[in-house]
Amino acid sequence: MSVEWKISDTLISYTDAIRFMEDRVESIINGEKAELIWLLEHPPIYTSGTSSEKKDLFNQFNLPVFEAKRGGQYTFHGPGQRVVYVMLDLNKRGKDVRKFVKMLEAWIINVLSTFDLDSFVDPDRIGVWVDKKSKITNLAITNNECKIAAIGIRLKKWVSFHGLSINVNPDLKYFSGIVPCGINDYGVTSFEDLGHTISMNEIDLSLKRSFKNYF
Repeated sequence: MSVEWKISDTLISYTDAIRFMEDRVESIINGEKAELIWLLEHPPIYTSGTSSEKKDLFNQFNLPVFEAKRGGQYTFHGPGQRVVYVMLDLNKRGKDVRKFVKMLEAWIINVLSTFDLDSFVDPDRIGVWVDKKSKITNLAITNNECKIAAIGIRLKKWVSFHGLSINVNPDLKYFSGIVPCGINDYGVTSFEDLGHTISMNEIDLSLKRSFKNYF
């Protein structure tokens, strides 16, 4: 299957991204355009998923908050975080949401491994994790395990959109404005926080190179 790749070099507003994804998904459903992987960064924002609870939003930084209508809870997007919007047709790839999420997780883990980062998933916590104590201080963190990549998808007629985000070198302080993904006893980290200096281009090349192994 032919999948198009789109890379945006400037910060993309969340409303523009949603509008673009909705139009593209409609075109994929109608057979007018190819599936698409879109790599981008957003200005600093919070988004809420379908399971979000207001008590998990502190927003002491007064960032814009958007209702995403994807799965999951509150998350942060901002510069230094590679957002990967995944518009794939599961009609052609198997109508199995659980399997699709596992494939996204495996894809991320493979990408991180190319930069010598050992990561893992937990059946009780969505996303991809590493073993490292978080520096975020306002959460009741009792574990060394920290999230480095988040996943939240939405489906329309079995075509996916939204997707995943990988923390390369974002300002981690913004995660203290929410309870990330509703989990307040685990922290958040990044490549930079773990002592790895890599570029977005390196992440993008690894994402593209390993994509075919999972999709």
